[in-house]
Amino acid sequence: MIHISLERSSSVPLVQQIRQRLSQLVHSGILTPGVKLPSTRELASTLRVNRTTVSAAYDALTNEGLLVSHVGQGTFVAPQDGLFPAPAPSLRAVPSFDWSALFSKASHLIASDMRGTEMAGVATGPGVISFAGGVPDSDLFPTNSFRQVLNKVVKTEGAELLQYAPLGGYLPLRRFLSAYLLRFGIQARADEILIVNGSQQGFDLIARTLLDSSDSVAIEQPTYPRAIQLFRSTGAHLFPITFGQDGLLLSQLERLLERQTPKLLYCQSSAHNPTGLSMDAASRRALIALANRHHFPLVEDGFDGGFYYGDPPAPPLKAQDPQGLVIYIGTFSKTLFPGLRLGWIVASPPLMERLQAAKQLSDIHTSPLIQAAVYHFCQRRLLERHVLRVAPEYGRRRAKLLSALDREMPHETSWTKPHGGFSLLVTLPAGIDSAELLPLAHGRGVSFTPGRVFFANGGGERHLRLSFSAVPTGKIEEGVRRLARAIRESMHRPARTSAADQLAVPLV
Repeated sequence: MIHISLERSSSVPLVQQIRQRLSQLVHSGILTPGVKLPSTRELASTLRVNRTTVSAAYDALTNEGLLVSHVGQGTFVAPQDGLFPAPAPSLRAVPSFDWSALFSKASHLIASDMRGTEMAGVATGPGVISFAGGVPDSDLFPTNSFRQVLNKVVKTEGAELLQYAPLGGYLPLRRFLSAYLLRFGIQARADEILIVNGSQQGFDLIARTLLDSSDSVAIEQPTYPRAIQLFRSTGAHLFPITFGQDGLLLSQLERLLERQTPKLLYCQSSAHNPTGLSMDAASRRALIALANRHHFPLVEDGFDGGFYYGDPPAPPLKAQDPQGLVIYIGTFSKTLFPGLRLGWIVASPPLMERLQAAKQLSDIHTSPLIQAAVYHFCQRRLLERHVLRVAPEYGRRRAKLLSALDREMPHETSWTKPHGGFSLLVTLPAGIDSAELLPLAHGRGVSFTPGRVFFANGGGERHLRLSFSAVPTGKIEEGVRRLARAIRESMHRPARTSAADQLAVPLV
C-alpha cells in the first residue's frame, strides 16, 4: 500500500496533490516501470478521500504516459521507453543534511579502496570474454542436489532452524568440519571452530579482536585485495612481504621484525590469489618457527577442496602449529556456492572466546538454515562428488590458458604457473600499465583484473590477474588472443590515463 501525505488546508486541490505525489515517486525512481499501484478504492480508503478523486489523478497520470491501465488487471507504472521528463523543481527531493563531515576515517579509507571495484557484472558486456573474477563457474553448480537437500531440511528441521541459533554455529556442521579438516592435517575440536558469513567476515572479526588504530600488520604482496582493504580500514599500517615462487620471502620478514613488531601476518599458504602458487614445505616450517620465536600470530587464508593441479601442497600452517598461533580461515565459496556466504575460523580457545563476542555484536549468528543445508549436503558426500566432478574441468581450463599464453603472448610477457586455485598473475612488458591497458582490452572484447589492487602500498602496474575458472574452455584461446593483440598495440602507442578508472573490476 502507498502512503502519501496530503495537505488538506492547501489551496491546491486534493486530486492535483495526489497526481503530483505519484508523479514525483515515478520520476524519482521509487515507483519503477511495471509496479502495480493500489486500486482506486484501496488508495481512496488509505488517503480518506473520495474514490473519484483518486480515479481522476490516475486518469491524469495515464494521459501523461506515466501510468497504464489494463482491464481486469489494474493500474501499473508505464514502461519507460526513454528518460521521463524532469519533474518540476517543487517536486525534487532536496537533501537536508550534509553527512560528509561526519564520515569516519575508516569510511574514507574504505571508500577510497573500493573505488573502481565491484563484486560482479562489471568489465563485461556483450561479446566480452572476462578473466576478471576468480569465482567458480555457476554452470557447474550442483543446484538441483542442493535444492533437494534444502527442501528436506526446511521440512524436517525448519521450525528449529528459523529460530535464533547457537552463536558458534550449527553443531553438526562444526563436528563435520572437525573431521573434514583432518584430511589436511588440521586438528580442531568443534568448540575451536566458529561459523561465519564467509571469509570476509572472518577477516573483520579477527581485525576487530586483535587490531587497534596504528598497529602494524605484515601482509604478503601481491595478495587478496579484500584483506588489504579490511586491515587498512582499521587504521593499521601495512608492511608488505614479497610472495615469490616458493612463498613468502622470509629474509624480508626477518628484516621487518628487526625494526617493527607486527600484531599479525596475513598470508595464503596454498592456491595463492592472485598467483596460484603455494609455499613449499621448508618455507612453511621456517615461517612457523619465526612466528613462534617473535610471538606474533599468523592469519592463514585457506583454500582447500581439491582444486590443485599436480601434487597437492604441503599441509597448512595450522597443521604445524603446536603453540596455537595460527588462525585459519576457510570457506565454501570456492568449492560450493559463493552466494551462501558461509565460512569458518579455527582458533585456540582464548582467542575463540573473543571472536565469538565480536561475532555476537556483529550479527548474533550465521543463518542456521543455510548451515544445516550445507551440513546435510556434505554429510551425504555430495560436496566430495561435486569437487571430484568439477576439479578436472578447472584443470583443463588452466592447461588451456597456459598453452594459449605460450602461443599468443609477446616474448616480453611472463606469468605464473598456478599450483591451485582459479587464477594466475601476468607480468607485462616494460612501460605498460595494466590499469591503462584495461579499457583498450575491453574494447577488443576481453577483460581482466589490473595488478595494482593486489599491492598494499603501491606498485603492481605491470601486473594483471587472469582468472580461468569461469571462462568456458572454448573461449579461453580467443580471449588470450584478444589480450595479446591489445598488449602489442599498447607497446606501440603512448600511455593514456583518461579512461583507466572508468571500468570496475571484481576483487574475488
